[in-house]
Amino acid sequence: MKKILTVSILMVFSAVFLCGQTKPVKKDPSGNWKFEAPYAPEGYTTGTMNFAYADKKYSTAIMFPGSDYKFAGEKVKFANDTVSFVVYIEGDVIAISLKMDDNAKMTGKAISSQGEIPLSLSRQPESK
Repeated sequence: MKKILTVSILMVFSAVFLCGQTKPVKKDPSGNWKFEAPYAPEGYTTGTMNFAYADKKYSTAIMFPGSDYKFAGEKVKFANDTVSFVVYIEGDVIAISLKMDDNAKMTGKAISSQGEIPLSLSRQPESK
């Protein structure tokens, strides 16, 4: 009986120890993301965002369907799983803040002179 109890306790402590040793997955926004902003003005409700990391800093660009023009983000910061930046679209300053839920999904908001617009992003597969 003592052997069964000892083995059971040892298994419980081993499981707790092993679970505590798993590293959290490091989140990285780099790559192509499809976004949806259903409450944005017409023509700006969907598109893509590209995040890149070079020279120890992040950069971003936003593209909308039907246009080859890229809106470059400025003051891009990534800390505590949150990406924030400013973009100028049609003379309006838009502050964007996105929280990485995991490495495949981000949610956040865009704040402009017209108000706050919720955003949702999903990572797009790498093109080969």
